[in-house]
Amino acid sequence: MLLGKRLYSLLMFVLVSILSGVLVAGLLVPAVGMAADAGRTAISGVNDLPTELGAPPQWERSRLLDGDGKVLAYFYDQNRVYVDLTKISDIMKKAQVGIEDHRFFEHGAMDLTGTLRALVSTTQGNTQGGSSLTQQYVRMVLVEKAEASNDEAAVLAAKENTIARKIRELRYAIAVEKQNSKDQILEFYLNMAYYGDGAYGVEAAARHYFGIPAAKLDLAQAAMLAGLVRNPNATNPAKSETVAIGRRNDVLDRLAELKIVTKEEAAAAKATGFDRSKITSARTGCANSEFPFVCQYALNTLVNKATTLGATKEERLQRVYRDGLTIKTQVDPKAQRSAEAKMRKMISGKDPVTSVIVMLEPKTGLIVAMAQNRQEMGTKAGQTYYNDAVEKDMGGGSGVQGGSTFKMFVAAAALEQGFGAGTSFTVPYEKDWKGETFRNCTGPFIQGGKWAVTGTRSEVGTFDMWRGTSMSVNNYFAALEQAVGMCPVVKMAVKLGLKSATGEDIVKEYQWRPSFTLGSAEVTPLSLVSAYATMANRGVRCDPVVLKSITSSDGTSIPVPSANCTRVVDAAYADAINKIFQGPIYRGTLTSAQIPGYRLAGKTGTVPDNKAAWAIAYTPDLAAGAMISVDNSPKKKIKKFWKAHRGNLRGVKLPYSGTWLTGYGSDAGRKLLRPAMKSALDDIEKHTQFTEPTAAALAGDSVSVPSCSGLGATACKNKLIAAGFSAYTKRVYSDTVPSGSLIGLSTTGQAPKGSSIAVLVSKGPKPADDGPPDPSNPATPPGRKK
Repeated sequence: MLLGKRLYSLLMFVLVSILSGVLVAGLLVPAVGMAADAGRTAISGVNDLPTELGAPPQWERSRLLDGDGKVLAYFYDQNRVYVDLTKISDIMKKAQVGIEDHRFFEHGAMDLTGTLRALVSTTQGNTQGGSSLTQQYVRMVLVEKAEASNDEAAVLAAKENTIARKIRELRYAIAVEKQNSKDQILEFYLNMAYYGDGAYGVEAAARHYFGIPAAKLDLAQAAMLAGLVRNPNATNPAKSETVAIGRRNDVLDRLAELKIVTKEEAAAAKATGFDRSKITSARTGCANSEFPFVCQYALNTLVNKATTLGATKEERLQRVYRDGLTIKTQVDPKAQRSAEAKMRKMISGKDPVTSVIVMLEPKTGLIVAMAQNRQEMGTKAGQTYYNDAVEKDMGGGSGVQGGSTFKMFVAAAALEQGFGAGTSFTVPYEKDWKGETFRNCTGPFIQGGKWAVTGTRSEVGTFDMWRGTSMSVNNYFAALEQAVGMCPVVKMAVKLGLKSATGEDIVKEYQWRPSFTLGSAEVTPLSLVSAYATMANRGVRCDPVVLKSITSSDGTSIPVPSANCTRVVDAAYADAINKIFQGPIYRGTLTSAQIPGYRLAGKTGTVPDNKAAWAIAYTPDLAAGAMISVDNSPKKKIKKFWKAHRGNLRGVKLPYSGTWLTGYGSDAGRKLLRPAMKSALDDIEKHTQFTEPTAAALAGDSVSVPSCSGLGATACKNKLIAAGFSAYTKRVYSDTVPSGSLIGLSTTGQAPKGSSIAVLVSKGPKPADDGPPDPSNPATPPGRKK
């Protein structure tokens, strides 16, 4: 007993001397190496070390979840899931302590015997274990802190095999032991340790190697994991199963020797094999996600827009990959899979077209589904890294023209300007608008170049907004745009949510272009569907968003980028648009998108020369759009294909899927939009109905009809148009007004703005009736006698 006390006192004197910088020579240490270089380093540096280690990084993986709470992707620098000590099986805790530091609960910061043995061995140039579990934890923290700050020198210092490092670790370990209980330190250790094959912490390791949480680890599993920490790269079972089992058995023998388990229990555990089929990989990033482009859009949103995660993109990315965030979306996996399945059935990723389906909630802006024909990330045939639904700075391409879907912006602007749904124009099948006067945001301008607008043979005659919308009459909307003015139209599009794919200013660029009504701007499918969703939400625009919530690892809620829901159109006008745009679904160009049991509004869109075709439909609860477009890729094979087909979708048979395209929106409506939208609508528990519009909103403003007294027919017609009316010439008989002269107007006093007024022009007296034909000569024309 006396010898033991003396030995303990002597050893404590040596250690205290080392830590105090008093040990000058190689006392009790062979080969006097300690008094040389390493010893001087230890002596000079130890007193300068801080006494607090600081909070450990404990990087954790973040999870991106779909609307059902299932994982879409993991993001991590280290695959770690931090868990409380209570959620780790007792045998795992015992196995780790038993193999690394079996006196952990008995000694302080240092296992005296082991540490001195390690110091002596180190001075002799050998690598020797012996660090306490607390010292090992300190080393892990120092390494991770150095790696987190990209300090290569600090990383090397934390890993170097020197006495200085061990003394530094011991100094920190003393501080850690003072500030934390043994259980806390064990919890830190088990969550920080690297268990090989990319698994950091015991929870991630248990799930990776065995497919179970750490709370369910049995003896054989715990012994295998405990044995990995010392040399995780060489002994992990994913790479070296035989070596791993051998190391596990060594751990079991040690546990039996320490009487932590019985020999019989150890033997039974040794008889257990390793089931490689249970190995699961929580791969990081979006390329491995079931829905990679939805995932990437969410990640881009986190990095580019989630300013609550950090001031810079680098800080935000680091938090996503290290802070153990739970990131929720509203993506409906059933609707997403349905959209992708319908897409695959109709269009192959290898076909020379781009095609997308987008769905979102009008009341929140949350994206429900976002699919495209190229569904895999990569550079091989049928793969891409572009999300064709979004803008360039969020991972998208150059956008697509919207075609006749833009007619909604003209109609909405017209209603807001006081034009009624009865606003009518008499239009031809084809008209060149060159030389016509339009108005932009600064005043009138002349359409200088040729702009020949054509339609189908049925698009001839007089149309109001109801029929003009249902039949998508091009020249009707060109005339309506002329009456309303370009400025209100382009501003309406922007405030509803329309965005250029490349970021150009739509108002600035397109207020000069009357072709805007036919969808000449290159826009993102997501923003176009969002613009229609604004009408579905009765004039309240919610920006499209993909993030529903973010929660930190400690349960704290982190604000997500806002949808900025804002009223931009009076509800009365939105209700009127929703009523008018039910026409294409039930009696017009988009009947192919009808879904029994649901009342829809929407519009087709065909880009000039059939380069793209659209179908957009919505209810108050869901807005959806589908698009098929010529692929403008510079790849030779694709360019050659479209050269042979004049860059036109019409009558094209796609080479891989074998699908024949008509080049019109009905294709996208029937084969893509309807089935995908039905799946999403069926998942909505409670549905909202459209609100019936007021008569006043449909009628428009009542304004004074200007007098045409003293004017000729042409001047009168121009005056009416300038006052916001539709004017046309009607020739009638008159006994009092000379032929060709103005008689008057069909409507005087007050009339709805935009209503059609006839300019009555005399065609002279009505010819006299000369009586019936001569019965004796049936061939004699009426009014003439033989």
